[in-house]
Amino acid sequence: MSSALADALKAGRFVVTSELTPPKGTDLGPLFAKADMLAERVDAFNLTDSHSARMSMSPMAVSHLLLDRGIEPIMQMTSRDRNRIAQQSDLLAASALGIHNVVFMGGDPPTNGDHPEAKPVFDLLSADLINAAKGLTEGHDFSGNALKGTPELYLGAVANPGVEDQDAELERLKAKLDAGAWFFQTQAVYEPENFARFAEKAREMGAKLLAGIIPLKSAKMAQFLNDKVPGITVPQELMDRIANADDVTEEAISIAADTIKQLEGLADGVHIMAIGWEDHVPAILEAAGVQTGRAGNG
Repeated sequence: MSSALADALKAGRFVVTSELTPPKGTDLGPLFAKADMLAERVDAFNLTDSHSARMSMSPMAVSHLLLDRGIEPIMQMTSRDRNRIAQQSDLLAASALGIHNVVFMGGDPPTNGDHPEAKPVFDLLSADLINAAKGLTEGHDFSGNALKGTPELYLGAVANPGVEDQDAELERLKAKLDAGAWFFQTQAVYEPENFARFAEKAREMGAKLLAGIIPLKSAKMAQFLNDKVPGITVPQELMDRIANADDVTEEAISIAADTIKQLEGLADGVHIMAIGWEDHVPAILEAAGVQTGRAGNG
């Protein structure tokens, strides 16, 4: 399969992925600048699918343009905006354009975004959508009709190890794994000890786990994550470190790096969601002692 990400995970390397948000418009300059800056340190970049239900350029187009720059993309696909016909059509198109890594998720409801009047689709939920994608790689569509040529796809999904009922989340992960997902990017992790139990069971099932990392930019942000984002718990110790830091940026980098160090051996890599702090990703990886991407391949 033509996927450098797949090859890295199968080889057992500690993988680093990150995230880029396509623009609302056609100006790709800032996105390309971030991708080029991090290309030597990051194995692959997620291209979000109208993140937070805010309309933006198709991740398929941006993924293809990154390939033209020699950068490995991961195309996100939500079930929010397209039915099974359109989703399968897009997967065939992505493969034809050389895009092989796809990560599937439900997506935020339109009422949360900038077109609140939009009608949600949610025709296929994540496991069924993954199953449909796997079927395409086996030569048939979701209704069993034969294809003329089959796509190459490396299928991923998301998981939330910080939820209160980990067993239920593990059941959801297994359903996605059975449907055909290979790798999983998780919600942000701030408690590696809590993540360890989830990771052990998920990896026993055969899942490749990329633990989520979101740098804590401020005490206010840490409190927001605690209060508003399901499955995220920022421990009081980390809240205090950020609140009392002389240099918040330096402390945030240190916390993210410490977390990554603790995750090595528990996860197969990390998924860094920098949220505007892409400039600090190299410092985080250096502080964590992670050599990956092209830099790690010599």
